[in-house]
Amino acid sequence: MLEGILLGLSTVFSITNIMMVIGGCLIGTFIGMLPGLGPMSIIAIMIPVAIGIGDPSAALILLAGVYYGAIFGGSTSSILINAPGVASTVATSFDGYPLARQGQAGKALTVAAIASFCGGTVGAILLLIFAPMLASVALLFHSAEYFALMVVGLSAIAAFAGSGQVGKAVMMTLLGLMLATVGEGAQYNMPRFTMGIMDLQSGLSFITLSMAMFALPEAIYLVLDPTRSNSGTGQQGQIKELRISRQEAKRIFPVIGRQSIQGFLIGVLPGAGATIASFLGYAVERNIASKEEQDQFGKGSVKGLAAPEAANNAACTGSFVPLLTLGIPGSGTTAILLGALIALNVSPGPRLMVDNPQIFWSVIISMYLGNLILLVLNLPLIPYIAKILAVPRNYLIPFILFFTLMGAYIGQNNATELLMLVGLGIGATILRFADYPLAPLLIGFILGRMLEDNFSRAMQLYDGIHFITERPMTMGLLVLAVILIVLPMYRARQARLRSAEGD
Repeated sequence: MLEGILLGLSTVFSITNIMMVIGGCLIGTFIGMLPGLGPMSIIAIMIPVAIGIGDPSAALILLAGVYYGAIFGGSTSSILINAPGVASTVATSFDGYPLARQGQAGKALTVAAIASFCGGTVGAILLLIFAPMLASVALLFHSAEYFALMVVGLSAIAAFAGSGQVGKAVMMTLLGLMLATVGEGAQYNMPRFTMGIMDLQSGLSFITLSMAMFALPEAIYLVLDPTRSNSGTGQQGQIKELRISRQEAKRIFPVIGRQSIQGFLIGVLPGAGATIASFLGYAVERNIASKEEQDQFGKGSVKGLAAPEAANNAACTGSFVPLLTLGIPGSGTTAILLGALIALNVSPGPRLMVDNPQIFWSVIISMYLGNLILLVLNLPLIPYIAKILAVPRNYLIPFILFFTLMGAYIGQNNATELLMLVGLGIGATILRFADYPLAPLLIGFILGRMLEDNFSRAMQLYDGIHFITERPMTMGLLVLAVILIVLPMYRARQARLRSAEGD
């Protein structure tokens, strides 16, 4: 390992590769800030550039920099305009946008930058030390375990519901699961619930749905409520507040530490990825918080902002474990990276550390350097980025609508997406007026397709539902899901009993 680290350092700290890290981070951060243009799109565009470089180490360092740069920068649009264009930053908007509405956009961006840096750094260190060992752990997870992991994710919906809204959150999750079934099924390639519309055959687009759930209703709210843009967002003096207090630092750093480790471990699992890591990170922190802190989640909690940011960046780093050591992509983005590696005549897998050690170790070392560069690049820009919220309402509304429509259209290159965006956006606005939480719907949609795919495969492999009892790890994860459902209900009941006794 020491020889590998020294080889990685000598490879990364060449002028060419340092420029690749800086260039990848800059491109990724800029693209991540634009809703709808996630890391998958830009990495696909960058593959010809990477192949043209010739050196596989430099090419992969560039693409990896674009990847974690996009995840790092993806929080900006979620915090400032409530438009999460990447699935892994949806949870960031739950508390990041309320903080921005309170005139604390600078502080929210600072917390996100620090949490992202710490999550990515912890992930890089763990990747450096445990990559070969964790590869064998990842192989223990089969379709049955992934199905149970999706159930664990869905069982955490209580964390995304306000007080007294658990029933509404369950209904919205079920609606999200229903929307996930639109299009071709996992087991049979037959279109379902498409109503004869060919554009629905491949299912609803996540980008279109996320824009419809968050960004479009926000623009409609700004039109309907002229005072909304003047409360918090127009107070430039408050936007300049960037520092986090010592008390806030004490509250968020334990959260960052826990979620960096948890996020990395979830990222190691092929198919889990940064999205599930961010949702579970948010849910876990809310469930273990005190009653007073729980009430702040969803209203501008720094803990609720730090948890998903640390988790998704650590998971982004962790996703390189199955890619480099097993040749298995852990997400859609790493699948594109796998294609880039093959195009560069590099075979990822168990032999990579032996046949091409300079590639393996240089990518890992570049991740730590890249996270440091991202922090240095982003912190000085936060006062200027935060001023987006000082833009007058008559300019801000077209700005939000432009990026919302552009993100939906570019995602599929299909004008039908714009019609679906408007229809879903109007429906989401009505649900928001009725005080239904929209986050559970998006969680159900994201996890629904993976849940169905893995359940279908497990049923085929084990010839029925008894795969649950045959695999102890599956049973353990399902028990954890039950605990996540029962524990909040028990705590709520105890709180009601205590308040009744006090009366």
